[in-house]
Amino acid sequence: MAEALLRCEEVSFHYDDLLALDRVSFTVDRGEKVALLGSNGCGKSTLLRVLAILYKPSSGAIYLEGEKIKKSDRRIRQKIGILFQNPDSMIFNPTVFDEIAFSLKEFGFDEVEERVLDIAKRFEIEHLLEKSPLKLSGGEKQKVMLAAILVYEPEVLLLDEPTSAMDPKTTGWFLDLMMDLDLTTILATHDIAHAYEFSDRALIMDERHRLIYDGDMEEATKDLDLLLQANLIHKHRHRHKNFLHSHYHLHF
Repeated sequence: MAEALLRCEEVSFHYDDLLALDRVSFTVDRGEKVALLGSNGCGKSTLLRVLAILYKPSSGAIYLEGEKIKKSDRRIRQKIGILFQNPDSMIFNPTVFDEIAFSLKEFGFDEVEERVLDIAKRFEIEHLLEKSPLKLSGGEKQKVMLAAILVYEPEVLLLDEPTSAMDPKTTGWFLDLMMDLDLTTILATHDIAHAYEFSDRALIMDERHRLIYDGDMEEATKDLDLLLQANLIHKHRHRHKNFLHSHYHLHF
């Protein structure tokens, strides 16, 4: 049996005395697309940062291609790309061109200008290359930062609520692109509809920062008790009827 590309083994993480991840374990195979679901504050973002080796686990271990990752280095940074929810936290270059070219130069790629122009054309952002990325819309910033990651061809892509700043058209473009990419991807979101569209596999975390489900997405969306436990849906008393019912919407 082939070794999983990415393995998370009994990983816990604390911010000082505050628990953020509680003994999380799962594997991701090469080329697999996985939706990481959970309510705000459950630990999704923290988990992605631990997987990207931006945070060191308090306990447990991360393995990439069967090798335990001990620290972040240039080799790991090139293999694991992460796109944050707020693109402003990633921007530090004066122009879009420089932003996309930065990692290519850091990792020693040849033909930097050609690579930047190629991906800018693919993302339909050629007209933005000489602009300041800070002056772009939220959706444009996410396009630029995604291009800045994909241009250096990572093996794993981690996405932290990436569509929160996008309008519906850009969100549709983004999800279509992600599904078409032959790239191992973990998408963290609290949006069940986006997760359902993106992946056949769901990882679901609860508010106690535990992984409570790893399995088929279709089955997860049918399990109302599971979704309630993860605070992804809610129950309320109907105004005209004396009973409780689940209340959530999926748009497929």
